[in-house]
Amino acid sequence: MLYFVARRLFSALSVVLATLVVTFALFFIAPTDPAAAICGERNCTQERYNDIRENLHLDRPKVQQFAEYTAGIFAGRTFETSGVVQDCKAPCLGFSFKSNRPVTEMLASRIPVTVSLVAGYSVLVLTIGVFVGSMAAKRRGTTADRVLMSSTLVLSSIPYYIVALMISLYLTILYPILPRGGYTPLSESPGKWFAGLLTPWLVLGIYSCTQYARYSRGSMVETLSEDYIRTARAKGLSDRVVTYKHALRSGLIPVVTIFGLDIAGSLGGAIFTERIFDLPGLGNLVLSSLTTYDLPVIMGVVLVSSVILVTMNFVVDVAYSVIDPRVRLS
Repeated sequence: MLYFVARRLFSALSVVLATLVVTFALFFIAPTDPAAAICGERNCTQERYNDIRENLHLDRPKVQQFAEYTAGIFAGRTFETSGVVQDCKAPCLGFSFKSNRPVTEMLASRIPVTVSLVAGYSVLVLTIGVFVGSMAAKRRGTTADRVLMSSTLVLSSIPYYIVALMISLYLTILYPILPRGGYTPLSESPGKWFAGLLTPWLVLGIYSCTQYARYSRGSMVETLSEDYIRTARAKGLSDRVVTYKHALRSGLIPVVTIFGLDIAGSLGGAIFTERIFDLPGLGNLVLSSLTTYDLPVIMGVVLVSSVILVTMNFVVDVAYSVIDPRVRLS
């Protein structure tokens, strides 16, 4: 077990380091000029352009810039803008070119929004998706099975942004059946927090649970044909106990894999959901940073997303042995 954990941690650190190098190369070694984008086309003198490059350390060699950026993650950095020295404490992911704020501070203010969105969404996709998939597998070949699976296919065949836009337009604006999206910190008002996230939770959760229903059904159909399931039934156990206590545990393994990666991707920024329902999360931050060419912010989100993805991969691997006793980590 210790060998497995050490090996996975080494692999995770290698992936994060590779992501750091590749991301830095794409954003800072590419044939682009952030200083020119910040300076603008009007009233941009050569003196002001040179000052921007010097303040952002863009005049230094690329290798030195990368070393300073990496060191700042562990030890922090200082930046000088308009003669004012600003301190960026570790983990420092740089300063925003546009807002002149530490990227870490900007991410910290957006992460609670995305975490709140993903938390409610994850509960819905697991409960609804696994339940529908299990019910369909239990009634394999029946009309109920065909109706359930056909419904999931029809819903998943529609692009997500169209579904979200239609629900936002018709059910929250024209016919206000559901509350409009918005974010209020949980510490300020739990009721407003819940009401503002209810519609995004329902839209994202119900749409995404379709794939979990299909995966759950396929895995459960295969599991229900195993020898130990037939033995459990021969011993006189009820169909409910056999299905939900014995078959469901091993049938959840592929679902857990997809769920872990899905949650990691969503924490990196549920772009469409946050944009449509006006949620100030990581996804909205990435979109606004792309339009303003704010490279440090984009790079910070990419790095945070890679760390989350690697961490969730590790958690999923360990969870296998907890869900299914037949899986052992060597």
